[in-house]
Amino acid sequence: MAAMIQAIRGMNDLLPEDTSVWQQVEKVLRSTMNSYGYDEVRMPIVEKTNLFCRAIGEVTDVVEKEMYSFEDRSGDNLSLRPEGTAGCVRSCLEHSLIYNQEQRLWYMGPMFRHERPQKGRYRQFHQMGVEVFGLNGPDIDAEIISLTYSLWKKFGIENDLELQLNSLGSAEERAAYREELVKFLEAHYDDLDEDCKRRTHTNPLRVLDTKDPKVIEILKDAPKLSDFFGEETKAHFDSLRKMLDGMGIKYVLNDRLVRGLDYYNLTVFEWVTTALGAQGTVCGGGRYD
Repeated sequence: MAAMIQAIRGMNDLLPEDTSVWQQVEKVLRSTMNSYGYDEVRMPIVEKTNLFCRAIGEVTDVVEKEMYSFEDRSGDNLSLRPEGTAGCVRSCLEHSLIYNQEQRLWYMGPMFRHERPQKGRYRQFHQMGVEVFGLNGPDIDAEIISLTYSLWKKFGIENDLELQLNSLGSAEERAAYREELVKFLEAHYDDLDEDCKRRTHTNPLRVLDTKDPKVIEILKDAPKLSDFFGEETKAHFDSLRKMLDGMGIKYVLNDRLVRGLDYYNLTVFEWVTTALGAQGTVCGGGRYD
């Protein structure tokens, strides 16, 4: 008798008793996006691999270890999308949606990453995202954070989540900081775990995101990115914080919050919870210019 074929590990069926809940969640997402004036865009789940390498960064965990990539019958190297931003930007450029225009867009659908399935993390996961183009001030950062906060209130989970906030500054400020951080890490190289040793010379800011208790203790004496900020960056971050204060949205500053993708600058944020085990980030994002 032939063995029964089962679903791929980390890619789950949604059975009838589940889909009604999903439909209710999707209904709330759609109505909220509409109320904020965001238009839906739908992108393919397969893109050319170099789109993600260029946009996300070739030395990120996503590109190095997690993408489902393959060569099709025409010899093109393709990947299942691991996130939505790169494909959304590609679509906007291809269809001339953002040249001298403001756009508020949202999308929803499955994403794919080949990593160890665990509570709160799957190889096929479903994600809703928003992208805004043509607006430069901190008010749009505040709008997106406010939008996410309104979702938590509608779902009744706002008290179970904590907003963590940081600024990554400009590319020039990060470059200057990177030099000092690498010097610091090299001085403590023998005490770093293997992952942090590798990242020291490929993507040193990602060392700040380590979960290793020993390295976290070492990083308490590391240089701070905020010490390299110019007046423009400081003004942007201060204005954002005042807007959040005015809206009554509580947050904590986390100077080790860097996010896992290379395209961010200035504002980055995460909504985190302790209810999902080790994978506690419910929502995250930031600005990319």
